[in-house]
This record gives sequence, structure tokens and C-alpha cells, in this order.
Amino acid sequence: MRKINEIFYSLQGEGYHTGTPAVFVRFSGCNLKCSFCDTQHEEGTLMTDDEIIAEVSKYPAATVILTGGEPSLWIDDALVDRLHEAGKYVCIETNGTRPLPASIDWVTCSPKQGARLAITRMDEVKVVYEGQDISIYERLSAEHFFLQPCSCYNTALTVDCVMRHPKWRLSLQTHKLIDIR
Repeated sequence: MRKINEIFYSLQGEGYHTGTPAVFVRFSGCNLKCSFCDTQHEEGTLMTDDEIIAEVSKYPAATVILTGGEPSLWIDDALVDRLHEAGKYVCIETNGTRPLPASIDWVTCSPKQGARLAITRMDEVKVVYEGQDISIYERLSAEHFFLQPCSCYNTALTVDCVMRHPKWRLSLQTHKLIDIR
């Protein structure tokens, strides 16, 4: 059984896959408490893998995004294998503090200041910018680096930081800007 906060269909609003239709599987709970977190993720329903696959399969998108909270608290190879068997491309949005199944197709790591990383493979790094030194994240082995304003209140500062550090790209929470889930 896995504790699911919600499963819904929308467009990815952030990072490399912005604009891609996807089924979001939001897991409950997190091992970190970030001041800027915009996700209510503590509540949830225990679901079996069969129930999760049935719900995900109701939607036409091939992309499934495991998110949270922190999805690594709940996932394993068995769930990822079942999603692959259902024809899904499996992405995860994680804080990177716990090991992940190797078979995940795309890893988005959103490292948090002071938290120790337990993963080495990441396809993209997405940092919520609050004025912190981002150079520590540039050493991570990822292909893509995104800097995101903290709930859009500091967009100008984030743009300025990206302009000074061209390894990074700006990521906006477009789902909030266009008022979709």
C-alpha cells in the first residue's frame, strides 16, 4: 500500500518538460519541511499498485510524474515496473535525500539547502531561488539546470541570477500563471 494524496491529469508546469501532458501521482508526506513549500501533502489514501495503475490508465498521457511531498518515501522498483508495463514514461520530482529505483526514466532533483543527497543520477536540477548561493548546485552531475522564483515574488532577482550564471535556465510555475492544476 502506498499513501497517495491525489492523482490528476494536467500539463507539467515546471522545468524541462514544461507543457507536456502528464498524469501526476502525488504521494503524501515529506522528510523535509521547507518554508516555501506550496503543497498540502500530509493527507492521503492508502492505495494498492493495482488501484494506482487503474487510475493512471484513465488518462491518455504517456508521461507519469511521481511527486509529493517526497515520493521516494513510497516508491520502489515494483511500482515503476508496473507503470512501465502500462506503457508509461516515469518521471520523479524528488529532493534527492533518499535512494531511487534505477529504472525511473527521468529524475528531477530539487535539492534543499543543508540536506544531504543520496542520489547521484539526475537529469535536471531545479532549485527554488531565495537568494542563496547556487554555485554549490552547479557541481551536481545533471544535464539541465533550472532556477525557479519562490512563488514568483522574486522573479526579477531570479532572472538577474540566471543572467549572471548562464548554466541555469529560468523555470516559472506556468501552471500557476495560466491557472491550471
